Formats: sequence, structure tokens, C-alpha cells
Amino acid sequence: MQSITPFLWFDDRIEQAVSMYVDLFPASRIVRTSRYGPGAPHPAGTVMSMTFELRGQEFMALNGGPLYQFTPAVSFLIKCETQEEVDRYWEGLLAGGGEAQPCGWLRDRFGLSWQVIPNALGRALGDPDPARAGRAMQAMLQMTKIEIAALERALAG
Repeated sequence: MQSITPFLWFDDRIEQAVSMYVDLFPASRIVRTSRYGPGAPHPAGTVMSMTFELRGQEFMALNGGPLYQFTPAVSFLIKCETQEEVDRYWEGLLAGGGEAQPCGWLRDRFGLSWQVIPNALGRALGDPDPARAGRAMQAMLQMTKIEIAALERALAG
């Protein structure tokens, strides 16, 4: 059983966010939805919270209103094996108004920050040859979405 669960505070678009995430990630599902009752800070029947799983990782989300906003100080890293996987998550999370950022980071349309990172990046940056690792770092610093082929070219020199 998972003992630490990320808890996300949304401003009124909880259902759209959770649906997007569950649709994008394989082996994902909505586990439970709770609704506000009479006398709550939101209209009765409005979604209050949702528990969902993304690739087996449990998350909770609260429809809490505008009091708190996401910042890039907390992000979710998606480890990808192939460029096709990178492209799928990159495009899916940017859909509908997300914002691409440098070095494989992006902010989705709900304000949540993600890092879409191929495993090849960690291998390249950890190359035992400092010159190769340095070229990989310089290549990454020029990228928005991480491109595995460009990393491989940088490694080769």
C-alpha cells in the first residue's frame, strides 16, 4: 500500500483535469468521487474531491477554489523509454492551452508542472566521459521538448 499520496488543489476544474490525466496515462482510473453537500463552500452536488490512479500511483484532488495555485516548485516527472512516449505525453499535457518550458518541463492547462523526460537523458548526463556528458548537457539546455536523437548526436560529438 502506498503511504504517501500527492494531494492536488484545483480551482473549479477538477473533473476536467482528472479526466485528462486518466485518459492520457495507461493503466489509470478514477477510484472515487465525493461531492459537496448543502451548506458547503461550493454548491451542493459540485465535485469536492477525487481519488485517482495514474499508472498505479494514487493521487487525490480537491476542488478547493482559487485560494492556492500550483507553482513549478513541485512537478511530476514522467520517465519515458521512447521518443514516441515523450511525444505522446508532451502533446497530451500541452493540449488545450498548456505551456512548453525549457529542458523537458511544461505546465498543463490546469497549471500543474510536469517533466517529460526520456531515460536516455539520465544515461547521457551520467556518461562516464565528462566531454560526452557535457555535450549532452549543452544539447539539453537548448531544448524545450527533449529529443532522444539530438542527445545521441551530442554524445557522439
